[in-house]
Amino acid sequence: MTDPVRVLVADDHPSARAGVRAALEEHGDFVICAEVGDTRSAVEAALNERPDICLVDVHMPGGGIRAAEQISDRLPDTTVMMLTVSDADVDLFDSLRAGAAGYLLKDTRPDRLPVALKAALRGEGVLPRRLVGTMVEEFRERGRRRVQLRDRRVAGLTSRERQVLDLLAADLTTAQIAERLFISPITVRRHIADILKKLRVDDRAAAIKLLKRA
Repeated sequence: MTDPVRVLVADDHPSARAGVRAALEEHGDFVICAEVGDTRSAVEAALNERPDICLVDVHMPGGGIRAAEQISDRLPDTTVMMLTVSDADVDLFDSLRAGAAGYLLKDTRPDRLPVALKAALRGEGVLPRRLVGTMVEEFRERGRRRVQLRDRRVAGLTSRERQVLDLLAADLTTAQIAERLFISPITVRRHIADILKKLRVDDRAAAIKLLKRA
């Protein structure tokens, strides 16, 4: 028989802690090793008890996100999950950046809580369905912002700089570009330096790669 999963519950509402205890202990695979109501107590209890998983309320006194960050940093083998009423984007993203393995809302059905915690312990990301769309849209928006930034940088080149970059992409040497454009090699190198600066890249290969993506 495997040992039960040891859970620390950090929430400043006794009724919420009681609900978690009831939902988990009914299944027999979990045991509550500590209940606390603020960030300092959560970190201290985690260090003392070394739980398998910590369930942390986002807006408890001291800040649940701060607790998640400290516990994740100091106990990398302990899984941290947020359990909260907040479905705000900022709380979701700040929690994940702080090291939380998942984000559950308090309206999660009690019988789903043990399933979610076991999934998190297996390394699976755990999010409510209505927040999955928020995550997807955030990554889409980040991608759009990167593309827009890249395109603006390429568009900021002068016509001569774009000619030089196109010829670099065609594998021409500095001397060959100078001959093709009827300019000196020194002028070509100056254009290349300006191109790298405008595109914010370190070398010719990176500039060519950026051009091909534009």
